[in-house]
Amino acid sequence: MVTLAVLDRFHPHIKAAIESAVPTDWRAVFIEESTLAARVALVRDADIAFVMAAPIPKEVVTAARKLRFIQKLGAGVDRIDLDACRDRGIGVARLHAGNSVPVAEHTVLLMLAVYRQLPQIDRRTRAGAWDKEAARGEHRQLFGKTIGLVGLGAVGRDVAKRLRGFDVSMIYYDPVRAPAGIEQSLGVRYVDLDDLVRGADIVSLHLPLMPQTAGIINTGRIHAMKRGAVLINCARGGLVDEAALAAALKDGHLFGAGIDAFSSEPPVGSELLALDNTVITSHLAGATLDNFSSIVARAVANAEAVLCGVPLAKTDEVLAPGVS
Repeated sequence: MVTLAVLDRFHPHIKAAIESAVPTDWRAVFIEESTLAARVALVRDADIAFVMAAPIPKEVVTAARKLRFIQKLGAGVDRIDLDACRDRGIGVARLHAGNSVPVAEHTVLLMLAVYRQLPQIDRRTRAGAWDKEAARGEHRQLFGKTIGLVGLGAVGRDVAKRLRGFDVSMIYYDPVRAPAGIEQSLGVRYVDLDDLVRGADIVSLHLPLMPQTAGIINTGRIHAMKRGAVLINCARGGLVDEAALAAALKDGHLFGAGIDAFSSEPPVGSELLALDNTVITSHLAGATLDNFSSIVARAVANAEAVLCGVPLAKTDEVLAPGVS
């Protein structure tokens, strides 16, 4: 009997999807409290662990007596202690591009919501206001704007596909430039990061959080953005100097920001929560029910491959199991 530990608390519909997807000779155990102690207890006798957003520090890894494999139900593995996993010979995999479609849709949603000041308009309309001219004097449209994509991996490419119908110009930066055929098919043009920041009406972040990318949108780059520009972050909060972003939003240098990811989550006390020109969501860009069936199916397939000693797709594998 294979024991699967599910380390995040999920909606009942998602829990049911996991239960229906696992093989009949597996036993799925679900966490009941989002605490370190609960994660430690749950992995102690697990063979496989699935994790979405919960942190997996060294204490969790070392508590596992027979854990062979951790499957991240997404792409970012920055909250998993990979060194501890490597020391214990525990494999780790992500799901490359597993959430790219809902994250891309959410990115466009935030662009539109910031430009049309959707939360403010919703509140005012519900309160009885009916002032079209107030909107006409402030709101903006995507048509004709220059969108700067910082990162052209799976999510960045899906964002570009969805933006083409808005008749925008798109520039991008990525540490690894895309092949010319990809650039041509997406209608994007490669530029240096600093040129992108200076030239874009909307800067949208789609990079993983690594030592090389931490704080990449720093004070200098925020100050260099066009007056009236917008920042969208559906990637990782650690990419952005949030204090500098808040200051630029307060003084009117930036028109607004759409933020799905924060450096500390939940972002208790963050200045960004109190600003009227931010649209905030709770790191849920990839969270849709209709995408999860494929997520869990891929996760189970990867786990079965590990149990059978079959190599994973290189795009998913982070650490091969049994590596020490």
